[in-house]
Amino acid sequence: MTLAPWEYLFLPFNSRDFPDLFWPISLASLAIVVAQVVLYNVLTRRYRRYEPLVTMQEWMLWTGVISFSLVIVGAVFVFYFVFVLAFIGVGTGVYLWARFFRWPPLIAAYNEDLHRSRFFSQAKYKHPEATIRSRRRRRRGR
Repeated sequence: MTLAPWEYLFLPFNSRDFPDLFWPISLASLAIVVAQVVLYNVLTRRYRRYEPLVTMQEWMLWTGVISFSLVIVGAVFVFYFVFVLAFIGVGTGVYLWARFFRWPPLIAAYNEDLHRSRFFSQAKYKHPEATIRSRRRRRRGR
């Protein structure tokens, strides 16, 4: 480090000015984008019947893809380092907010509704003869 820490913010983000950070950040961003797409495909197939979980995975996918693709674009087109830090910070912040603050109450409400509907469904068929139709006798001659 030959400059003050705040002077590095306005240097171009390239491998010459940031030899220790450029490749790890660029490759980690690429790996996160690929992992996010794979996780989305796997988890949406697993949770296809649970709408809030699928919607949450869409939020996670687009947040990860947009944020970390911008980091890759910043590395390719040599943006200032402050922009790369902003992409990482805002993307990670939105990712954490959505995962730990926005979706847990919605998922809890969905689970409660699911438990309630299962309880009433079980109560309806709790008696063994509830699923057996009773015979109605027809009178002949009428």
